[in-house]
Amino acid sequence: MSQVPQEHRATAPDEVACAVVTVSDSRTLETDTCGQAVCDLLTAGGFAVAAREIIPDEPDVMRPLLERLRDDTAIDAVLLTGGTGASSRDQTYETVSALLTKQLPGYGELFRMLSYQEIGAAAMLSRATGGLMQRTVVLSMPGSPAAVRLAMQRIIVPELRHLVREARR
Repeated sequence: MSQVPQEHRATAPDEVACAVVTVSDSRTLETDTCGQAVCDLLTAGGFAVAAREIIPDEPDVMRPLLERLRDDTAIDAVLLTGGTGASSRDQTYETVSALLTKQLPGYGELFRMLSYQEIGAAAMLSRATGGLMQRTVVLSMPGSPAAVRLAMQRIIVPELRHLVREARR
């Protein structure tokens, strides 16, 4: 088996600063269990939470925030929770996708595969997506506690340093 992923992980940055964005029309800092879970899991994994925002699922609000976070040299990754479903109100996928300079389709595919193992065919309703906005990693996940735990514990925390290493190259 190739040693490349292990070598990349070994040379990945120790310090990674993240912005956590909750996409919701109804959550506040006090009621945002998903955003708090992302922050808690990042902190437990040794990552820094440099910013936290709660915004409505409105492209005109989301786009400038993502652009500002992309341009902030202190932010390595933006993690979004919420707005990834198939309802007419869910616009996170379209907004994030339009800003990506490099798509990482494997992230969404892997999330849906793992989600399928937990919830079955309903996993196809998730439009979790990820990629790079220039040198900033962007990963979106559904706005449910189980989905956040799945994405964070099985995909994001284990690979985020590696992703940031690649984004910086």
